[in-house]
Amino acid sequence: MTYQHLLLERKGHIAVVRLNRPDALNALSWDLMAEIEQVAAGFHDDHQTRVVIFSGNGKHFSCGADLKDPHNPLADPKTSRLNKLRRLKLGPKMIRSVYEINQITIAAVNGVALGGGACIASACDFRIGADNCRVGYPEVGLGMNLHWVSLPLLVHLVGPSRAKEMIILAKQVDADTLLRWGFLDSMVPADQLPAEALNLAQSYAAMPPLAAQMAKQSVNAITSALNQSIMHMDTDQFLLTVSSDDHQEAIRAFFEKRDGYFTGN
Repeated sequence: MTYQHLLLERKGHIAVVRLNRPDALNALSWDLMAEIEQVAAGFHDDHQTRVVIFSGNGKHFSCGADLKDPHNPLADPKTSRLNKLRRLKLGPKMIRSVYEINQITIAAVNGVALGGGACIASACDFRIGADNCRVGYPEVGLGMNLHWVSLPLLVHLVGPSRAKEMIILAKQVDADTLLRWGFLDSMVPADQLPAEALNLAQSYAAMPPLAAQMAKQSVNAITSALNQSIMHMDTDQFLLTVSSDDHQEAIRAFFEKRDGYFTGN
């Protein structure tokens, strides 16, 4: 299959998926998200690939959702609330598809991984970060909740207090702190990131794939047993928050490069 916004390279039993909108900091447009979901789903019938590496082409992993994407269902005021709710399921579907890949998955985090980019990284089995990478969840700062069924993934990695700090303060966290908190499994100089990700992938690709993939699925089943019961309404919450006055003020403040004034409305 040919992708417009992804680069897919195969190296023996290893597949490397690169988000490929470098001029837009690999912002997650609606089309790119659909392609990520498609490529992730495609690995379910792929019996040759044993490890999948996700990274970003260019300087950054992904700056998050593309706020200027004309295909975003929120951009059309004539779209019904019901239609918006259904179309907004693409984000959670994409993250679930990455999380449910049978093969071992590695996120090679270069530059920034923000919002949806951080969600993709958290859905992988392992995360290697460049020493200059930064990860953050800007949603609350924009008057939105963290959705895409990704909040539990962050809590599992860094614990509840640090997850609250990252989410509520909407700040970008540096690589040293991410490593200390457990979001990153390892950190390397930026120019060594592709080679280190490939080395780790080769280690896992050399293991018996049936046993390795069963172990992955069992660990995921244990850690995510309650995720769906907790997060089944997160898209509904998102639709509520983006309908608020605070969200509109946050977006204006973001583009005007000023602090927002929030009322709780």
